[in-house]
Amino acid sequence: MNTILIIEDEPQVRENIQEILELSDFETLTASNGKIGLEIAQAKLPDLIICDIMMPELDGYSVLSALRQNETTVNIPLIFVTAKAERTDFRQGMDFGADDYLTKPFTPEELLNAIAGRLKKQAVIQRQSQAKLDELRMNIIHSLPHEINTPLNGILGMSQLLIENSELINEPEEIEIVETIYTSASRLHKLAQRFLLYSNLELISRDAQKIRQIQEEFENCLSKTVIHDVCINKARAVNREKDLKLDLTESLVRMPQEKLSILIEELIDNALKFSLPNSEIKVISKVNGYKYQLDVIDFGKGMTSAEIDKIGAFVQFNRKLYEQQGSGLGLAIVQHLVNLYQGEFQVSSTPGQGTTISICFPG
Repeated sequence: MNTILIIEDEPQVRENIQEILELSDFETLTASNGKIGLEIAQAKLPDLIICDIMMPELDGYSVLSALRQNETTVNIPLIFVTAKAERTDFRQGMDFGADDYLTKPFTPEELLNAIAGRLKKQAVIQRQSQAKLDELRMNIIHSLPHEINTPLNGILGMSQLLIENSELINEPEEIEIVETIYTSASRLHKLAQRFLLYSNLELISRDAQKIRQIQEEFENCLSKTVIHDVCINKARAVNREKDLKLDLTESLVRMPQEKLSILIEELIDNALKFSLPNSEIKVISKVNGYKYQLDVIDFGKGMTSAEIDKIGAFVQFNRKLYEQQGSGLGLAIVQHLVNLYQGEFQVSSTPGQGTTISICFPG
């Protein structure tokens, strides 16, 4: 049974809508103003919201804006009901992200038809989300064994070589073999740690209470030194310090330092992986008004719009052509972190020319 929240300051109108819905086998929640309605929506997560526009405390536009900025409520369908019928009012409601618009007075049939249409559309969205989860499972099945087996083969092969030929191998060769074992083990360990991080973020993204707790207990950190150190260390590890161009503005970021380090590490690792040595990688941070913006720009092979749309865990592009090592977890982790800390994530890319990844956080 679907639950519908009615936010309406006129008692008679609110009761009439509630009666119509309950007679049609809907469960209902009610709120007498926008402030209460927003609190109920965030706590109860109804299947659909019917909301008046002109209300005390918070008007309908403010309620909708707050809903669309919160990851737990962003996808809840909302139908505005109002006595205002000007075209500009309709346009404003749609610009804020309303799903439909009913003008008072309306008939029970008009109300129920609007609800049925929105719930049907929401069911389609949910089926698409399930399809994406199924695709993720298939991607894991196909790519994870390869990502684990490659470093494991190195560890096993080199270890066996040491055991079987310990009396014949001279010291320099032994050192090289041990280094190969260490590199393979490190790669496998990093994959396991990143997979655990991604799994944890994926679980958090489905737990509204956990998201609220994290957002309420957020920590600020100074960004410049964190970004500088991570970028330098990652570039130095692959002998590409000269390729790195940093233009960083000091600012507080609404994210724990540990999480910011992870985010930067994944972004710079992605840029290094998909660009050639001696090509620039730019990392630029700045403050625009009340927003902190970070851009990571590479001049590598780039992505098509279709590939950008499919960014996710265990999705790899053109592996047969490029044989790049990677699980596809990096940008999926970045997206989760950005969403968790109420930021914005944008990718712009041109095949053969490069990629710019932009992150914005509220000030």
